[in-house]
Amino acid sequence: MKLASLNKGRDGELIVVSRDLTRYCGAADIAPTLQAALDHWETTAPKLQARFDALQNGEVTSFPFDTGDCHSPLPRAFHWADGSAYVNHVELVRRARGTEMPESFWTDPLMYQGGSDTFLAPTGDIAMASVDWGIDFEAEVAVITGDVPMGIDAGSAEDHIRLVMLVNDVSLRNLIPGELAKGFGFYQSKPSSAFSPVAVTPDELGHHWRDGKVHLDLHAVLNGEKVGSPNAGVDMTFNFPQLIAHATKSRPLGAGTIIGSGTVSNVDRSSGSCCLAEVRMLEIIADGKPVTPFMRFGDRIQISMYNENNESIFGSIDQQVVQYINPQ
Repeated sequence: MKLASLNKGRDGELIVVSRDLTRYCGAADIAPTLQAALDHWETTAPKLQARFDALQNGEVTSFPFDTGDCHSPLPRAFHWADGSAYVNHVELVRRARGTEMPESFWTDPLMYQGGSDTFLAPTGDIAMASVDWGIDFEAEVAVITGDVPMGIDAGSAEDHIRLVMLVNDVSLRNLIPGELAKGFGFYQSKPSSAFSPVAVTPDELGHHWRDGKVHLDLHAVLNGEKVGSPNAGVDMTFNFPQLIAHATKSRPLGAGTIIGSGTVSNVDRSSGSCCLAEVRMLEIIADGKPVTPFMRFGDRIQISMYNENNESIFGSIDQQVVQYINPQ
């Protein structure tokens, strides 16, 4: 089934969306918000599935679906942790900087905990005070979990994945080095992220969901020009169950936790890139200097994924970078 949240209130209003993303019907009588549905998934999921089936069969009152009416499926979440599962991407970035990558990066996932109280709507502006901060997009895949016990093993973690969606993990590249130099991780360099309008249960992906990965191309288009469309299932060193197991080493995860994959990246560079930092690093390796600029005011980024029939699965993240104006 496919779920979304109308942009109503701080936590949205839960709706069920048709498979082709053309219609929706209300679900607030089952659960007012997606978080509420996740909190009681064992009882709400069968009811939501029945509502989805009725929508598919035209047996329930429905309305035209417009992604512009949506917030993030979870407009705010208790927990957002982003991994870096495509280690070849990490290796590339470090090689361009002339630094060696520790061998442990291939066996122990990188992960940071980001801010989750101010997610952007999938069509919401990316408002930044300065382009000098190095504004970049990062196209990723993410999962939403149910309650996960501390210390779970990767073999059991997949049972706790409830939904899958896309991410634009906005990064401020020119602020990152100074923060990392302090030895205390990201903060100012990781502003609010955006997620796809629709989150789907793994079964909606059919055979493209296997081994805890999504085996489909992730498309990143900047100002109408393709930046990349690497396959999210290829070269993913750590799958989602492994990332979940890593996150639960010393703590449980509450229902509604979002786990991101990190920037999707393939060793075969012919498919392009899912962030400008990687584009620039490839330019440095090839020519000694970057040519591609980071995002500027007015730039538009679109992130999407399609099935074999070229139908959008999650709807598109479609955002524009704008100048932030301080409130008076």
